Amino acid sequence: IGEQVSLKCSFTSSFPISERLTIDWTYRPLTGGQMETVFLYQSVPYPTTVGKFKDRISWVGNVAKGDASIAIQSPVLSDNGTFICSVKNPPDV
Repeated sequence: IGEQVSLKCSFTSSFPISERLTIDWTYRPLTGGQMETVFLYQSVPYPTTVGKFKDRISWVGNVAKGDASIAIQSPVLSDNGTFICSVKNPPDV
């Protein structure tokens, strides 16, 4: 609580990393409900601009090294839930 937390995500691909690579981070609260996108990467990072994680997500990954990690600033107990990292590097998924 209160300290920055890193959410680790690593990936490998059979194809060279290209500008078509996308990373989606989604979140679902412990109580269930709608999944919400909290981060998108497509050539550059796009932290969410709406919702409970607005202005609190930062990119800490490095796609060249197979790292798709993000960080959450000032986490609170209500941030608890399921975070899913999805990486696509066409034609590899």
